[in-house]
Amino acid sequence: MIIGNIEHLDRIPYLPQKLKNAIEYVRDNVNANTPLGRYEIDENIFFMVSDNSTRLATDANPEYHRRYIDIQIVLNGAEGMAFSALPAHTEVIEDRLIQDDIAFVKTPSEETMFIAHANDFVIFYPGELHKPLCAINQQLAKIRKVVVKVDINCL
Repeated sequence: MIIGNIEHLDRIPYLPQKLKNAIEYVRDNVNANTPLGRYEIDENIFFMVSDNSTRLATDANPEYHRRYIDIQIVLNGAEGMAFSALPAHTEVIEDRLIQDDIAFVKTPSEETMFIAHANDFVIFYPGELHKPLCAINQQLAKIRKVVVKVDINCL
């Protein structure tokens, strides 16, 4: 997991170039007026622009991916994101890895929450548990975000 801000990529000199390029593409081409939907950057990288509502962390299950790196970028608003350093293979609740590259698992006992504000991003590598769209201080809110998917095989 890597956390940063799209306006300060220079603070992460070890960021793989493909991931940096994807973040810069979003920073330079996506804004509050970009229509919702899916967009291709190249054959290995795409992103989705969405408007969402946060939810109570207790109402959500952590997820992980096998093939794609997730780069979650908050455009407007703020969201809580929970993560765990424990292995992703706790009790699987729903396995859609083959068809959709996502599996949901039971929330592990050790889970940490942080807040991502506008222009913040977090990168989750395959196998890293994460629970996005969590309400902050139990207050539900609207946010606009981008989720970039990078095929792990292109790094």
